[in-house]
Amino acid sequence: MTEEIKPPQETVSTLATIAAPWSREILAQKVEHESGLQILRLRIKEGRSRFTIIDLDAPTVEALMAVMTKWSEG
Repeated sequence: MTEEIKPPQETVSTLATIAAPWSREILAQKVEHESGLQILRLRIKEGRSRFTIIDLDAPTVEALMAVMTKWSEG
């Protein structure tokens, strides 16, 4: 007999939906895996059917926030 392989379980919570320029939409989600790993998932919708999905860990989010803050302050 072969055991059925189950995908890892994850809990997804929506944090925010942001309207972006050029008819894009950014969905920020908190993803908690059964292992305890927590990531930030950014789903960028472009048009009707194109999506870019990026999963980020805490150190990457912190580094990205620093760059974005510096940029936004001019």
